[in-house]
Amino acid sequence: MVDATVTPIERGTITTDINHVLEAHTMGSAVDPDPETAMIDGPVYNLVIDHPEGTILWDTGSHPEADSGHWPAELYAAFEHTGLRPLEDDLGDAGYALEDIDCVIQSHLHLDHAGGLHAFEGTDVPIFVHEEELKYAYYSAKTDAGSDAYVPGDFDHDLNWEIVHGERERRFRDLEFVHLPGHTPGLLGVRLELDDAGTVLVAGDQAYLRANYEDEHPMGGGLLWSKRAWLESLRLCKEAERRHDARIVCGHDAEDLERLRQGL
Repeated sequence: MVDATVTPIERGTITTDINHVLEAHTMGSAVDPDPETAMIDGPVYNLVIDHPEGTILWDTGSHPEADSGHWPAELYAAFEHTGLRPLEDDLGDAGYALEDIDCVIQSHLHLDHAGGLHAFEGTDVPIFVHEEELKYAYYSAKTDAGSDAYVPGDFDHDLNWEIVHGERERRFRDLEFVHLPGHTPGLLGVRLELDDAGTVLVAGDQAYLRANYEDEHPMGGGLLWSKRAWLESLRLCKEAERRHDARIVCGHDAEDLERLRQGL
């Protein structure tokens, strides 16, 4: 167990069709062939982990100019992001300076998670990312294949990449990287063994909402690189919860953010 604290850094709100985050949530029928579209709000947040071995930032949020051309227009229309601000401003509101950050754990490189990486361009701050994620991000951004959710202007910088290769890696005491492919090929979860809170697994976008985790309701196809891999990763998270009484933290769930605000 390690004496570390976890502080949420609020980064705004994404509004999208609920069918993106809960597969087939709103479906037409012969009785109701044109159902009303259901929209849902989800918070975007990062975490600062004050660890004895350094101050660690989990994810970097969306680019502050996502609404003015940094994101492709069709993606912004589908995932409208309000409350956009530079990473350093939101860190400052939580009592941290950019210079306080000793390293970054990048759960994955989608546009709403990697948009603050430019703040570390040209520095020696290590940016931890899974090998499969970095490969797929460049494959997607530089070719016509892959996923549209990667914006090269988020991650194609002079950054001090630290590549995670395995299914599990431990670079800090009682902090383990856990490979959770499914949403993307290289999604990284973070498992913490905390003095006060016990086992915490920051699963990120393995589960956009609690319903993805608790009800095992998949995200829509556009948010899944592989449904089979997602289900296998879900089983891994459930096993951690069962065997270690782990608290699971989801990627965009308002209730999870509120629990983080109250302290683990």
